[in-house]
Amino acid sequence: MLTLDETANRLHNPANGQGFDPATRTWSASPARGGTPVSLSAAADWMQRRSGHPLKQPVAVIGPRDAGSEQLAAAEALGAGLAGIGFSVVCGGRQGIMEAVCRGVASAGGISIGLLPETDAQHANPYVTVPLATGIGEARNVLVARAGFCLVAIGDSYGTLSEVALGLQFGRPVFGLCGAAKVDGVRHLPTVDAALDAVAAIALGIAV
Repeated sequence: MLTLDETANRLHNPANGQGFDPATRTWSASPARGGTPVSLSAAADWMQRRSGHPLKQPVAVIGPRDAGSEQLAAAEALGAGLAGIGFSVVCGGRQGIMEAVCRGVASAGGISIGLLPETDAQHANPYVTVPLATGIGEARNVLVARAGFCLVAIGDSYGTLSEVALGLQFGRPVFGLCGAAKVDGVRHLPTVDAALDAVAAIALGIAV
């Protein structure tokens, strides 16, 4: 359990006696100074909204255009949860999982970036905040995988699998939900809340 001292603008881990520096996203030895116990998501919310040093790199959310209702619901909830913490989201900007996660982000007042394969931004789903028409076709999968500080895959398809593989090649943590590809290196999680905690931990420099 982490503790947060809002007055001192300091996050602390009592288990190992370390304090968190949001400017560098690193932990170092620091004496405990009290504070209130907080969850990983709450600690990330503090970093993003009140520490003065938010992580501006987005979370990449990937998944197929053809997705089931459970997968779409998970994507929408994930988008709302990420935006609620203060993270921005990058995705492929089209339909299916991409539209669902952007809808969730929009519902929480967050920012989503859609990297489109086409040359015209009108192909973006209606919930994308910033549509970027790359004009490079499916090669834009490389940009999606590179752009996020971590990736969350929901469901599976050939395109999604390529983004998973690229993310792993780039050394990004990759988390899987709702039938994501069973690939070595992907950490599969049972719930959206678990995925939010995992993303928060990576943002806070905590190994998961």
